[in-house]
Amino acid sequence: MRPDAILIAGPTASGKSALAVRLASHFDGAVLNTDALQVYDGLRILTARPRESEMGNVAHHLYGHVSPHKPYSVGEWRRDVEATLSALPPQTIPVFCGGTGLYFRALLMGLDDFPTVPEPIRSYWRNLGETTAVASLHAELVRRDPDAALTIRPTDRQRIVRALELIDTTTRPLAELRTNLTGGLFDPARVMAIVLVPPRNELRERIAQRFHAMLADGALDEAVEFRERFGDGAPLAEKAIGLRELLGVANGTSSLEQAAESAITRSRQYAKRQETWFRNQFGPTWSRYASPLDVPVG
Repeated sequence: MRPDAILIAGPTASGKSALAVRLASHFDGAVLNTDALQVYDGLRILTARPRESEMGNVAHHLYGHVSPHKPYSVGEWRRDVEATLSALPPQTIPVFCGGTGLYFRALLMGLDDFPTVPEPIRSYWRNLGETTAVASLHAELVRRDPDAALTIRPTDRQRIVRALELIDTTTRPLAELRTNLTGGLFDPARVMAIVLVPPRNELRERIAQRFHAMLADGALDEAVEFRERFGDGAPLAEKAIGLRELLGVANGTSSLEQAAESAITRSRQYAKRQETWFRNQFGPTWSRYASPLDVPVG
């Protein structure tokens, strides 16, 4: 069966991008970014966006198209996906590639049908989100909705603010709001769904090798340029692993060796969280492979 779409998920540094190009080339497809960091402009190296030379003459969409200053929700990403799909040539198979589980969930299951947040409430919380320490914002979420606070990382400013504005709008906990879903874009029975699950030791080594390759590719200069263009307050600045560490090198507060060690450790921790999410959320319709080379083509 020719799939309606191909979905490739996996932890950071697992080889997703190269697999996406291989499958897109075989099926005459186009690659659509499914990673919440790679949507942002400004950090091609540190967010591991594919280079032009790695795209294999395959069209790539939704990479680097969002300003780092702009909060960007799953719903906005899905709307961008729908617009991209409508513009693809007929018979083109979309190949979704990335590590953001909620994006894949939006493709197959739909979105939580949250109410519209009134503009005064949205402006209040967005302004507070830009001027208040993230720890204080998370403490406020703990006070208002302890269960929701357990599901959101204390450093994830964007999701904390989103939760607070929804709670303020409805006066109800988030768990009560997550009862209705919009429809998915694809029938799970008609997609090729792949999740890469490399051995833990192998993945740890690949993460270290990739960060050192990023340094060789100019990640330090990219971090400094990003700060000059966008400042320290952009949402991406708090999420992009390696940015904070390399700016410490630029500021003279840490060595390059210390920065690399810290960034590699954070990347490994992030990969572990991704693996846990995929293991718990992706059911038997997803095919699991230890290596991208194990994935059959045709």
